[in-house]
Parts: sequence; structure tokens; C-alpha cells
Amino acid sequence: MKIICIGRNYAKHIEELANERPKNPVVFLKPDSAILPKKMPFFIPPFSNDIHYEVEVLVKINKVGKHISPKFAHKYYDTVGLGIDFTARDIQAQCKEKGLPWEKAKAFDGSAIIGEFFSKEEFDLENLSFQLQKNDEVVQDGNTSNMLWKIDELISYVSQYFTLKKGDIIFTGTPAGVGSVVENDILTGTIEGKQAFQIKVK
Repeated sequence: MKIICIGRNYAKHIEELANERPKNPVVFLKPDSAILPKKMPFFIPPFSNDIHYEVEVLVKINKVGKHISPKFAHKYYDTVGLGIDFTARDIQAQCKEKGLPWEKAKAFDGSAIIGEFFSKEEFDLENLSFQLQKNDEVVQDGNTSNMLWKIDELISYVSQYFTLKKGDIIFTGTPAGVGSVVENDILTGTIEGKQAFQIKVK
């Protein structure tokens, strides 16, 4: 399986990082080795001094698709979930400054938290609220109504470049409120009040 991530899909997050608003979705990949095993803590890697959390709604693909029309995209997933795209912000800044790819900052081991998945029938995907708490304080409070590109649009767009396969996961972008983690932080993600994950930082 592959992890397909979307950057800059919430206007306020674009603003907080002083990025340019894109004309098309920003797409990058994480390898399967980026997935943090269940019940494992997240270890801050030794190569970064500024690891940021980015909570995101996840979509799990349920069948093979290529060049998917937006009107048929809903047939390619049954569940949605929540996860974290951990980012080595200092490494990312160095890469961006030199015009280099971001993989060292985004795709390192343990950088993808994949929480529980829920039936999409439980939710209004156009108005889906989700939160990240750090040590019981809400640090990110998002809603899919604020996405620049909706879930079905993302599936369609991505499928023009990559064949989607069963088990692939799409990270759909993060809202404003990203920030750094330190040792002993507890991160808890909820989607419409349902807990999707809780991890400890070490």
C-alpha cells in the first residue's frame, strides 16, 4: 500500500506557514515504513529539533481505480479515519530553501499515525469536524467544510497520476494550529467526538 498526502488544503494553514495558495492540490508520498505501529509511542528522531503535528482526515481506498471521475469517487472508499502527518519542520525549511524534495522531512519512519477508521455512512463528509488535543488542550480544530478540495475531488485528482489500490490511504490535509511536540506529550485525535487515536511522544 501507499500513503498519499495532500498539502495546503486549508486556507488558514496556508496562511500560518506563509505559503502560496496552490492552483492544484499539493501531493507527496510516504512509504509504508512511515506508519507508526499500533500502541507504539512516537519517538522524536535525532535529526530534527522541530517536529510538528498535523492532524488530518484519512480515506482508505477499497478498490483499484485510475482516472476516476469526481462523480464516481465515492465508490472507491467506505471508511474515513484520522491520523497525524508528522513533519520535521526544520528539515522541511532547509529543503524548501534549496528547492529540494520534502521526503526527509515528511516520510521518515514513524511519521504517519493512522488511527481507527469508521464507516463513512456515520458522517456528513461535507461537514465533518475533527480535533487534535495535546495534553488535553485542543490545538487543532478542523472541519472538512473548509477544505479547498473535497475528498472526492482529491481522489479524482490523485488518480490521474497514481493508480489507486485497495488499502491505499489518502491524508487529506491539515487545518491551522500545527505546532511542535516535546517528550511526554500526549496527542489525542477525535472525529465527531469519537476517539481515533492516542499516542505518547518520547
